[in-house]
Amino acid sequence: MDSLRVLQCYSTCSRNYLLTRQPKFLNHQPQQLKHKTLTGFTFFKPRIARRITGVSRIVSDISSVEVRGGKEKEKSSAGSEMVRLSVRLDHQVKFGEHVAVLGSANEFGSWKKKKDLNWTENGWVCEMELKGGEPIEFKFVIVKANKNMVWESGNNRILKLPNNGSFNLVCRWNRTSEALDLLPFDSENKEEEAKSVVSNNGPTHVEEGNSPFVDQWQGKAVSFMRSNEHRDRERERKWDTSGLDGLALKLVQSDQNARNWRRKLEVVHDLLVENVEGADRLDALIYSSIYLKWINTGQIPCFEDGGHHRPSRHAEISRLIFRELERISYGKDTSPQEILVIRKIHPCLPSFKAEFTASVPLTRIRDIAHRNDIPHDLKQEIKHTIQNKLHRNAGPEDLVATQAMLARITESPGQYSEAFVEQFKIFHRELKDFFNAGSLAEQLESIKESFDEKNLSALSLFLECKKDLDSLEPSNNSKGDEMGLLTRTIQSLNGLREVIVRGLESGIRNDAPDAAIAMRQKWRLCEIGLEDYAFVLLSRFLNALEALGGARWLADNVDSKNVSSWNDSIETLAIGVRQLGLSRWKPEECSAIGNELLAWKDKGLSEKEGSEDGKTIWALRLKATLDRSRRLTEEYSEALLQLFPEKVQMLGKALGIPENSVKTYTEAEIRASIIFQVSKLCTILLKAVRTTVGSQGWDVLVPGAAHGTLVQVERIVPGTLPSSIDGPVILMVSKADGDEEVTAAGSNIVGVVLLQELPHLSHLGVRARQEKVVFVTCEDDDKIADIKQLNNKYVRLEASPSGVSIVKSMAEDSDGDVRVYNLSNNNPSSVGVPADSDPSQSAVNTASSSKDVTTGHIILLADADVQTSGAKAAACGRLASLAALSAKVQSDQGVPASFNVPAGAVIPFGTMELALKESYSTKTFTSLVERIETAKLEGGELDKLCDELQKLISTLQPPKPVVEGLAKIFAENTRLIVRSSANVEDLAGMSAAGLYDSIPNVSPSNPFIFGQAVSRVWASLYTRRAVLSRRAAGVPQKAAKMAILVQEMLSPALSFVLHTRSPSDNDHNSVEAEVAPGLGETLASGTRGTPWRLSSGKFDGLVRTLAFANFSEESVLGTGPADGGILHLTVDYSRKPLTVDPIFRKQLGQRLGSVGFFLERRFGCPQDVEGCVVGKDIFIVQTRPQPL
Repeated sequence: MDSLRVLQCYSTCSRNYLLTRQPKFLNHQPQQLKHKTLTGFTFFKPRIARRITGVSRIVSDISSVEVRGGKEKEKSSAGSEMVRLSVRLDHQVKFGEHVAVLGSANEFGSWKKKKDLNWTENGWVCEMELKGGEPIEFKFVIVKANKNMVWESGNNRILKLPNNGSFNLVCRWNRTSEALDLLPFDSENKEEEAKSVVSNNGPTHVEEGNSPFVDQWQGKAVSFMRSNEHRDRERERKWDTSGLDGLALKLVQSDQNARNWRRKLEVVHDLLVENVEGADRLDALIYSSIYLKWINTGQIPCFEDGGHHRPSRHAEISRLIFRELERISYGKDTSPQEILVIRKIHPCLPSFKAEFTASVPLTRIRDIAHRNDIPHDLKQEIKHTIQNKLHRNAGPEDLVATQAMLARITESPGQYSEAFVEQFKIFHRELKDFFNAGSLAEQLESIKESFDEKNLSALSLFLECKKDLDSLEPSNNSKGDEMGLLTRTIQSLNGLREVIVRGLESGIRNDAPDAAIAMRQKWRLCEIGLEDYAFVLLSRFLNALEALGGARWLADNVDSKNVSSWNDSIETLAIGVRQLGLSRWKPEECSAIGNELLAWKDKGLSEKEGSEDGKTIWALRLKATLDRSRRLTEEYSEALLQLFPEKVQMLGKALGIPENSVKTYTEAEIRASIIFQVSKLCTILLKAVRTTVGSQGWDVLVPGAAHGTLVQVERIVPGTLPSSIDGPVILMVSKADGDEEVTAAGSNIVGVVLLQELPHLSHLGVRARQEKVVFVTCEDDDKIADIKQLNNKYVRLEASPSGVSIVKSMAEDSDGDVRVYNLSNNNPSSVGVPADSDPSQSAVNTASSSKDVTTGHIILLADADVQTSGAKAAACGRLASLAALSAKVQSDQGVPASFNVPAGAVIPFGTMELALKESYSTKTFTSLVERIETAKLEGGELDKLCDELQKLISTLQPPKPVVEGLAKIFAENTRLIVRSSANVEDLAGMSAAGLYDSIPNVSPSNPFIFGQAVSRVWASLYTRRAVLSRRAAGVPQKAAKMAILVQEMLSPALSFVLHTRSPSDNDHNSVEAEVAPGLGETLASGTRGTPWRLSSGKFDGLVRTLAFANFSEESVLGTGPADGGILHLTVDYSRKPLTVDPIFRKQLGQRLGSVGFFLERRFGCPQDVEGCVVGKDIFIVQTRPQPL
């Protein structure tokens, strides 16, 4: 047959190519592949090889199964001198033909009645039991479609049978003169050979059973037919293209003309190829993944269309799609989102192995449908439901039908012949292989032959661990033992997956043969399958952990100083996170998190860490990494929420997909991924850590800020909100199952405070994120009591990783005193606003007092004042004068308060206006500023005007004398930072921290780049945020001015902000420091994460660690050109001294405390101080009054 011809071509040609010019991902073939050939003849997938008289003899998968059945029969007739013979012919025939044998013995038909052979992937086979010791003659025939027979040429074959035993006989068409060698197949040799193969290749542990592909089927139920009724069974489909355009419209219109699976695969291929290099590539991938999933689950049905296309055509299309996906995956411009989506497409594609790209693939079902040992009606059902349909228009429904038929024929053992059932099982396995729908073990078995010896050991270890785990009897083992075995299995899975990922990293060579590409697809599917199985293992691990007591059990063990009980959980989480990295989702971040977790596990818990309590430091350090891990899971789920919901909704409506499937699509994707289990494990560990450190039990699911009336309800169900409330609502909910819809109680819900824990990726949590509803949970009884006092009050809910607060709204407050529930404290604190003090008016006054300098020159930093240079530059000028004095000052503990200030100069107020005048843009600028004063938010009026203003200012260049003056102050190659110094920032009533831009890494030696940096800072005066901030403060837009502070660029290891009065508890006896790795923009830019937080006593020098840093990235100054760019590097805190070295932490804390206290005294009030650490030196770059 053509399929066998292709198999032979692969075996004799492609395999030799693989052994000599292997694609990089295939490593080395197993040793037994070197001896696979009978003279001129090769089997495709041998398992056990033996050398007999210099000729390699092969026992294949199929023969081993059949002979096992034969041995049982032989044993039952022991002493009868019978010979069990398995005959195999290697030959290919045309479609509609098959092979038979005739011979002199009764079992061979006595030359009168042919005995049909069954087709297998290794050749045509039959089994028979003959009387031993007698000679037989026989020949093979080809039975044509018209029933005519073609005999092989030459003399009859003559075989002298031994007295007894079981044997394999391999023949070749028309080679009748060749000697007939019997292959003894006794059980002892077979067992020895099997052991040998296991020791070399690892154990073979292949799961049989239902396909997970079929388990997800949501299409029409199988109906067995006895005639060709397929076309009559198509139900009416409706398409709705209203509102569609672009790729979505093209896909839906193409689907209307694509009735069968082949055509639908072509739709996907065309969609991808046409957009592979364009801006719509990601959209094309997303639409393709959604479309293919609905096809594979039966929600988009496939029908016959009158055509006649064998599965080989589907396989060819699949290969084209696969090549394109792999090429995109390893492109330089490929985004993490594209890789995420591509991984969802791969499992939806059929296999294109050689046997499936043959012109007549999957022919076993034809032979099964024409067997004479099954009832006629069953033959008709197999023929019309599976065989004819498969060979005309294959589709996913064929695998569903085949599995249903298999269940039917095996329901009552003995009802049908063993040979028929066995052949149908083999066909089922083949069909699963075609649809890439086999179990993980079956998939791994399919790539074993492409592993070298070293990599086989990783496969062997995983299969051994998996087998041990599958055979574990829970009743006879403790949960601790189960967790240990689960951890080892997860470790072995990670090791195996790393092997496969490394093999795939090189991509596909342009000259790679089809066989190598087909093997690569199997590798890819195994790699994805291992990730899916990691989900199962983590789920089982979580169940075992919860059975031991979960978070409470872990916390109790910490109290008893037994943190070794955390080891399995920490290591499992580390491996879970690394699975995401192996899937190429933020791999550097995953690696850093994994390194940290394992480092904290190895470090363990000490009685003391420096002068601090060892248990507290252990818990805080671990908490930082756990928060980082959870943030990673949230970013993954957020990516899915950004990618899929809108497009799922659009396509679902157009293609007639059930509403519930559309609604739950993205949630199902999240909950079915390993990210879901990683998130759950993070939640348990974080709860245990919070208990250890005695935190207040707050957990932030969706950060943000919301205003609304606080309303207490028992559950989130319709009808719970009073009809009298029609404005925004913040719900305080007593109980939730996690399956609720966040807006079920009303569409005006803007925030939720749930009084119990909830997994972040529960349905309720995911929907809250999708609906952008601020969502927090609280389990602390005291805090709950405080919140309940605000019931029916209008409040502001603020939630961030650093804390949660509930503030009674100013609109509801009549006494000018705002009650702030700062949840880092145990008690609410009052922040009083004196009646005679108006910070906004102070800002207005300061802004109005600024003076323009119209000479186009710069001001030296030492000469800067508030009126010409702004409060920031003026403060830096004073800092420069204080730096020399600081070297002479020490704290009570002898810690120096010394600091340095980077050299600098100021481009004063009025310079931007001068540049506008020189460019003849003053009139336009003035008009725009006047208009933004009253511009409305509705309709985008304000946004449009702000955009126009920024574009206008961004085209400006500073006057030539400014650039020349800076060149005289700074050396030619000095790197500079261009900072804002507006007249509306760094004020007592208006700090505007982070509101305006700073541009690092520029140089006056490149005037154009430097000028662009200056104009960008000028333009930041008119961002939407800045304009609205001034509106809120009552500062007229025309009063806002921008000076530019230019300073020498530093390359720090650490950057910090000092609060010289504790912002958490208003303690004036301590300085609190927030420290981040690298440049200070991490602290100022609102980057997700937390800094190191240190508290240093002003008088006793006592340093306390309040939190450890977990920012994912640090910004650093690169070695490239001074072009305004900086590098962003992933941080591994297991290598940061401030995290791992208690002595360094104490010394730095004391030095920062000493500097902060010195500046507070010199400036006469509490300060917010910004600075950095370069080597052993501290630099201060800014100080301003601390908001109180």
